[in-house]
Amino acid sequence: MVKGLTASFLTTAVTIVVLFSLPGCSKVEPAAYEDGEKWPGGKTSVTVSGKSSFSRASANMAANRRLDFSVGDSFFKSDWVPAPQPDSFRDGLGPLFNTRSCEGCHILDGRGHSPDDGELNEGGLLIRISVPATTQKDKEQLTRSGVVPHPVYGDQIQDFSLGGVKHEAKVRVRYEYSTIRFSDGESVQIRKPVISLEGLNYGPLPDNLMMSPRIASPMIGLGLLEAISDSQILANEDPDDRDGDGISGRGNRVWDIQNKKTALGRFGWKAGQPNMTQQSAGAFNGDMGITSSLFPDDNCTESQVSCKEATPEEDPDVSDSILEKVVFYSRNLAVPMRLDSKDPEVLKGKALFAKARCTGCHIPNFTTLKVKNYPEQSEQNIWPYTDLLLHDMGEELADNRPEFLASGREWRTPPLWGIGKTRMVNPKGTFLHDGRARTIMEAILWHGGEAEAAKQAVMDMNKEQRTALVRFVNSL
Repeated sequence: MVKGLTASFLTTAVTIVVLFSLPGCSKVEPAAYEDGEKWPGGKTSVTVSGKSSFSRASANMAANRRLDFSVGDSFFKSDWVPAPQPDSFRDGLGPLFNTRSCEGCHILDGRGHSPDDGELNEGGLLIRISVPATTQKDKEQLTRSGVVPHPVYGDQIQDFSLGGVKHEAKVRVRYEYSTIRFSDGESVQIRKPVISLEGLNYGPLPDNLMMSPRIASPMIGLGLLEAISDSQILANEDPDDRDGDGISGRGNRVWDIQNKKTALGRFGWKAGQPNMTQQSAGAFNGDMGITSSLFPDDNCTESQVSCKEATPEEDPDVSDSILEKVVFYSRNLAVPMRLDSKDPEVLKGKALFAKARCTGCHIPNFTTLKVKNYPEQSEQNIWPYTDLLLHDMGEELADNRPEFLASGREWRTPPLWGIGKTRMVNPKGTFLHDGRARTIMEAILWHGGEAEAAKQAVMDMNKEQRTALVRFVNSL
């Protein structure tokens, strides 16, 4: 339903009365601007652009809460150091790790990037690993962790380490290139990563290893996504595709450590985490080797003796109080205002986006719950362009590594808000789970599975229509 159609827009629409069509499709009228689109994060949205686009606090945050945001910011951005360090609140790094700070992957609170062709990873790309469940014990572990870790290397390759401890392996990325041609003859080169693990320091890996490269996602709007009710998300489930539209999203069900029960997953590339606290604590542990009350064990396996010996026996590295500040910071990184949401070409792209059925997964709009402890995110009209559900994206994007209920072909629909500011924040920022896509159009062209029809619709567009479509996505 189109709401909030302004008089100024109606005047413009009557003046231009533009009709356009997709080849082979019925004509489509330009979309209308809807009330609130300019402010995708509702009252939390900020008017900012440039490198700091993703680093501002919720605009509606009370002054007495901004100190907690600043404290969380400092622990998110600063490097952690090895323990023990007297009088330090940032000790506990490693002994095995991928980065020394949260910002080492989330560049300026934004998106990570994959290495250049033939280069070693220097941060921003993670390699998740696991093995198939073969025993009853393995199957029981799936209930709690969603995967079966490799007995020696665990569930993530650590490519850095502290002195005296060998890193697990170095990660090198090469690309296979191919060309996609549109119906009008124009072409785009796309690339697919080929991951090599070099210098395995703890023995060989098995042939049945399941491996999934992942880049860091933007941090904006996470508290708003957490404040969407389960019922709103699950209302869009259609696992049996009863409506016959080819889209059959479903929620992931994951283990909530604090509440000791299964919950709806909504964070991570496969929706493998249920809330921001667990997501943050899991990243501290998996990416930096920092323990917490939720993840009290270091990320050394029993076979990694030098790692075990280098781990101090003391309380968790990050206290509940500091973790809470980091979560508060992460929950309140604001979504920037849209600058050209009423532009005629953008509205043309919006109509094309809907006509191609991109909105079947990238659902534009939600209203968040009334949340007592998180007033900034409470009862906000938001425009994230996601359904937070799992979708089969086809064999070309498959990592063939299941996680809880997510199959090896399924991925959570990523939010699109702020995507046009990716390169302002991180000039090297790349798209999709493994960073293979260098542009929005490349990302679209990798869509398959449930999104195959949407991709084909884009491939049938003419150049003017494709330009308008990308302009719309970048406006988000």
